[in-house]
Amino acid sequence: MHDILPAGATIGILGGGQLGRMLSVAAARLGLTTHVYEPGSNAPAGEVAHAITTASYEDESALRAFAQSVDVVTYEFENVPTSALDLIESLVPIRPGREALRISQDRMTEKDFLTGLGLHVAPYAPVNDLVELEAALEMLGTPSILKTRRFGYDGKGQVRITAAEEAAGAIVEIAGVPAILEGFVDFSAEISVIAARGADGAVACYDPGENIHSEGILRQTCVPAALPTGLRTDAVLLAGRILNALDYVGVMGVELFVTSQGLLVNEIAPRVHNSGHWTQNGCVVDQFEQHIRAVAGWPLGNGKRHADVVMENLIGDDMERVPELAARSDAALHLYGKTETRPGRKMGHVNLVKPLG
Repeated sequence: MHDILPAGATIGILGGGQLGRMLSVAAARLGLTTHVYEPGSNAPAGEVAHAITTASYEDESALRAFAQSVDVVTYEFENVPTSALDLIESLVPIRPGREALRISQDRMTEKDFLTGLGLHVAPYAPVNDLVELEAALEMLGTPSILKTRRFGYDGKGQVRITAAEEAAGAIVEIAGVPAILEGFVDFSAEISVIAARGADGAVACYDPGENIHSEGILRQTCVPAALPTGLRTDAVLLAGRILNALDYVGVMGVELFVTSQGLLVNEIAPRVHNSGHWTQNGCVVDQFEQHIRAVAGWPLGNGKRHADVVMENLIGDDMERVPELAARSDAALHLYGKTETRPGRKMGHVNLVKPLG
């Protein structure tokens, strides 16, 4: 039998952004404490966590002290250096496991893993230099998207190519790092499934949400997604297959394209996910509590939806809308405590809630 963490136990969180902040709040509600490890100063999670270590991922003594102070470690973003994870894992369990991180850290590895499960993805080819890019463009055509294999998020690390003669410029734009070319996908909608798997192997999925992006950043998630029942079921079963294949423990975001041929997996994120923030006001147990429950060895909670929700990210100057949103009777505000507003920076989100029935 897996161990269930008792009240007062400590969960270590790698990364101190808003996801770490909301995980810390969820842990506190369950009587658990959190210790955040974050290289940057003024981390949003630091304001609500029980403890914070501000140190680089190369600082072995800080990593060791952190690992020795917690009962289990989880993470709020994928790009933690392998060397840091090796050191931590020698002292304390990491959940979700390392295999999910290894796969999701590299877009090529991720695509190979998904196709190996018999799932559909966008057509793709590896690109290490201009010659390979030109060959890939010949095969996949345009428009297509050149993406760095590692360290891409919120539209960063990718270049849209609309004609073959743009190849050389695209290689320069991604600084010549290992990349992947993805062919064009004709999709009618992007949806995501927030799925969880417990330490006991139980799987629970939230209703799929429909995502609207602008400039590579998620702007809005609407639940329920406008999907036929069959596709909704397919999306949830597909997410469950991925979790079980990885022997996963925790919450995962699975982004999918809805096409005329069915569902295509866009990408997986082995953590709580921006498109799952609607669960905070649409479900009894939200994605953050679900993740804490899983990594703490608790039974998964009830993720059934009791409301329709439109989640809107508050990005940059959207913060000027806060007084107006605060006055709305259907609006639940979640602000991240970031003091500096910048264009493209996620400052918070609002859930617009319409109870069912």
